[in-house]
Amino acid sequence: MRTYPEQLQQKLNQGLHRSYLICGDEPLLKLESQQAIIQAAKAQGFLERHAFTLDASLDWQQVYDCANALSLFAQRQIIELQIGDKGIGKHSQALIELCHMLHDDLILIVSGERLNKQQENSKWAKAIMAQGLFVPCLTPDSQRLPRFVQQRCQQVGFKADTASIQLLCQWHEGNLLALSQSLEKLSLLYPDGLLTLPRLEEALSRHHHYTPFQLVDSLLAGQGKRSLRILEQLEAEGVELTILLRTLQKELAQLITLSQAMAQGEAMNQSFNRLQIWQNKRPLYQQALSRFSAEYWRQTWHQLAMLEIQVKQDFDGQHWPMLKQFCLRWCPPHVNQPHSLTFGHMQTAQ
Repeated sequence: MRTYPEQLQQKLNQGLHRSYLICGDEPLLKLESQQAIIQAAKAQGFLERHAFTLDASLDWQQVYDCANALSLFAQRQIIELQIGDKGIGKHSQALIELCHMLHDDLILIVSGERLNKQQENSKWAKAIMAQGLFVPCLTPDSQRLPRFVQQRCQQVGFKADTASIQLLCQWHEGNLLALSQSLEKLSLLYPDGLLTLPRLEEALSRHHHYTPFQLVDSLLAGQGKRSLRILEQLEAEGVELTILLRTLQKELAQLITLSQAMAQGEAMNQSFNRLQIWQNKRPLYQQALSRFSAEYWRQTWHQLAMLEIQVKQDFDGQHWPMLKQFCLRWCPPHVNQPHSLTFGHMQTAQ
């Protein structure tokens, strides 16, 4: 049965299930969902917890021993399994067997990255859902984010105006853990529960920052406006251009390798596994690859090389505007303006 994070507490109030599958791309929702299940289980006497990671070093006999350890004097138990970076793989059959061993004094919690349709319909996932709940923890998109932020404000007792909601969305898009931390800080600063734009800017503007990795994720997703906001913040913080260029170079190399493998008929999941790309990054690469061809990414690589030369040769040049134009090449065509970039005396049309 599929249950979304905002519905989970209501389900837990109705009673516990033997198994829970918590997967998605949003760390905050996964963490909160797991904590809610554990808290509800503790209230029902599940006081022993055993945590394992599904990787090459896992000894399944230890897991089975925990599942069979119940006696008249033992406490009710929770077994937590974290899916490793390489997915379920060879652990699928053992996980199915563990599901058959579940009983009323044993709860299984399996957590991992976002599942695709094939994974949701796999035997191991169905075995977990047959006795429990599937909790997909997905990052709210730009349309759902304002409502999500408003609900979070209400949960901590804030009455926020529209401008404050919009600014919180802009600052915390793609990083809900930071949103949660910001709201905790604001609740301490303003116990009267009133959240306005001046208060928000005074409390958080100095501490709000982005990282090059958030820029990469935004570019892979084709989020042009957000990418430019991140670049402006990185520029204001004095981040070295060479660091950003090297980071972008690594991602472009992955995109070119993946697009070439697809052109040669290799399955995308096989390419992801071969290149050891993390599960949470795979949907972002899929979005980027679906927008443009291998040739387009090779041209983009060429422009990045020209930009790097320009940065290293002209120390007094205005390179940030050129970097912003370059980053728009990663985005959908309708936001990809202007249609040509000029680096020094070199010009390349899209």
